[in-house]
Amino acid sequence: SAAAGRPEMMGKPDTLDRVAQGLIALAAAIALMNGGFMLYDPYGWYQAVPTVKFTGPPNQHFIRDIGLAYITCAVMLAWAARYPSGRWLAALAGGLWLSLHGGLHVWEVLSGICAPGIFWRDAPGVLGPPLMVWAGLGILFSRQRIVPAGVPKSAMLRVVDQMSPGESEYLHEMANAPGHAFEKFQHFMPATMHRHEAYPALFHMARIGATLVEDCGPCALTAAQGAIQDGVDRELVNAALRADPPEGDLKTAFVFGAAIAGQSADAFALGDAIEAQHGRAVRLELAMTAATVRSYPAMKRGLGLTQSCSITKLEV
Repeated sequence: SAAAGRPEMMGKPDTLDRVAQGLIALAAAIALMNGGFMLYDPYGWYQAVPTVKFTGPPNQHFIRDIGLAYITCAVMLAWAARYPSGRWLAALAGGLWLSLHGGLHVWEVLSGICAPGIFWRDAPGVLGPPLMVWAGLGILFSRQRIVPAGVPKSAMLRVVDQMSPGESEYLHEMANAPGHAFEKFQHFMPATMHRHEAYPALFHMARIGATLVEDCGPCALTAAQGAIQDGVDRELVNAALRADPPEGDLKTAFVFGAAIAGQSADAFALGDAIEAQHGRAVRLELAMTAATVRSYPAMKRGLGLTQSCSITKLEV
């Protein structure tokens, strides 16, 4: 349940998420317009950008080559802008050539090949887009608003050790297994905490309910900590750990999660009740987290590393 400590990935995008998304999308639009112009009318582009004349006579083949590079970057950035938290690697790849291109301009002015006046006239168009990409990624990384897939193994393990000290041995073992087992598992982890429509308390009641059925005390505590970090009241979380959530939709969600984990037929009626009150999307999110969060204690049990709830103090 290490992924439960990453509630930043739960819920709808906030203002800063949208800022990051907008920066990446704007860089994509600029790259697309510039690349499209170069590809469609290379000589027209050459005449429209006054500083390019200082680099030598026009060559429509090379101009179109560069235009294709811009369009390639634009496609990757546009794909990333749709879901930057999950597609941050596409933004990284899309911004790479733009960054190297900007770096070349910086090197030329530092080495005396390009005059400072020309450099500064080019700077907004050359350095602006890659800086937008890096700013957007910086916002996401600084707030841990990215999916773990693609994060280097050593960095990911350090984060997991900090979030769940003493409870990440199974992930270290997975990281040392052959065949990129840990990298494959990183793609799965965000699915266990997908929350978009469900409000936090409802979601985490189902999540904790499912985790308790697996009888893994440390996993239940990690799920509880994730609920608190997602804004759920501590007393409510502790009530869930005692299997005593308040009556109403929160208890229905808790029992729904437990029914899914226990493969009980009660899950049908409970799911219907949740859907009637909150909608199909919320039912899906609760079912998804209840079904997938079980993987963490199951992995620990399979490797002989789990501790039962009966010998763990379930309180946060």
